[in-house]
Amino acid sequence: MTEKTASKYLTNLEKHFAKDNPVLQNAAKIFHDLDQIEYDLGLIEMDETTACKNSWWPIISLIGGNSTAKSRFVNSYLGTQQLLSGIQASSHKFTVLLHNNQAISTTLPGTALDVDFRYPFYQISKKIEQLQKGEGKRINSYLELKTINSERLIGKLFIDSPNISAVPTNPATTLLTKHIIENSDLVFIFTDVFESASPMLDDLLQYITVHQDSNKFVYLIDEPIATLNPAKTNEIISSWQRKLSALGLDTGQFIVLPNQQININPQNQADFTEIDQRIANVAHDRTYRILDSLEKNIRQIDNVVIPEVKKGIALWKERVNISSLIVLAFIAFLVVFAEIQIGVLDLLIDPIIGPIFITVLVAIMVPVHLLISRLQAKLIINKLNDRQKELLLMENLANIFEKNLTFARMLLPITEPVGWNKKTKARLAQLSENTNELVQLLNDSFSTYNEQPYTNYSDPLHL
Repeated sequence: MTEKTASKYLTNLEKHFAKDNPVLQNAAKIFHDLDQIEYDLGLIEMDETTACKNSWWPIISLIGGNSTAKSRFVNSYLGTQQLLSGIQASSHKFTVLLHNNQAISTTLPGTALDVDFRYPFYQISKKIEQLQKGEGKRINSYLELKTINSERLIGKLFIDSPNISAVPTNPATTLLTKHIIENSDLVFIFTDVFESASPMLDDLLQYITVHQDSNKFVYLIDEPIATLNPAKTNEIISSWQRKLSALGLDTGQFIVLPNQQININPQNQADFTEIDQRIANVAHDRTYRILDSLEKNIRQIDNVVIPEVKKGIALWKERVNISSLIVLAFIAFLVVFAEIQIGVLDLLIDPIIGPIFITVLVAIMVPVHLLISRLQAKLIINKLNDRQKELLLMENLANIFEKNLTFARMLLPITEPVGWNKKTKARLAQLSENTNELVQLLNDSFSTYNEQPYTNYSDPLHL
């Protein structure tokens, strides 16, 4: 077994989390162990890592309606002195906001997000292309990256989505909206979304309903009257709770936005204390998300990857056996024809000629069977490549299948993929157990067990 070198990405993650988040540091080690298993199976290359399937940044998404509430909040909360172009009610792109200590904001095209696995839109163009032919090439029409000098962006990403009522509904926009909700640690939804009819609203309600028990939704209410009359705050929140409950949304935190000014005055900044407190927890939400992703990656091998390869092997064996039987049937037909014409049965049962005939038949059929196996394998490889694209897997299904194209496996009725055995299954089970221990360790950092606080993050969990 060749030992896989840890990818630079994983190495950097381990260094980054060594001081402030040893749970994620240990998670990176488990990802490397998972990479080793997938490398041994032939599913990934030496320089690849399964850790790139999800962004390790804490991710906060913002979804607003047709008013300027969201754009005013973004500018006010980030404390920028300039009105950010693109963060407008008419913006039709999903904008990732990233911290940069440069004074001037920079805008980068969507391809910067699509090709960089550190960000939450990695290879999203493939999903768009699969959904709409030709749209994957227009990724810059849907995404952009903005760098902003704002302390509130340090260590996290904001995703500003197009205002729901401001853009026409299309499959790509719907897909991207679903994607940010699924992959965000925190989603701010401005209540103006629900104040006007929009083709996207029904889809949005469905996505929120699916994930509303995940504690990731905060509803922001832009009501200046609440600022002028604090006694109205509870009444306004109760009113919105009733409205959303009628739509099937029964969970989530409600926050009334403070009075925001378009031109930020450092001497009179809005009070975002409640929002800051919620955002302060987003790093913990990110940790749970990464651990959940790790567990899903482990299960995916047993539940998705290996079953797909097994199906390919079974189909390959079936086609090869049928083809070989057709060849044998043709030879049998020739023997029957020869018996009718000249009589060869006596020769075939002759104690000397009979075994020679069987030996010759085997000598012919073995190369024919191997040749048929190779030809049919090419068709299966193409099928597995298509299936890999369809499932959007980074694992190379065709590569693990090709490992089965050995002399013994082509002749014998072996259907288990090479390397998929009790030892590999035990290694995966151990990784799953280690992941669960990390979740428990993270839970213990927020509570006590037997009245004894437990915060030993540095426990290597025998990794």
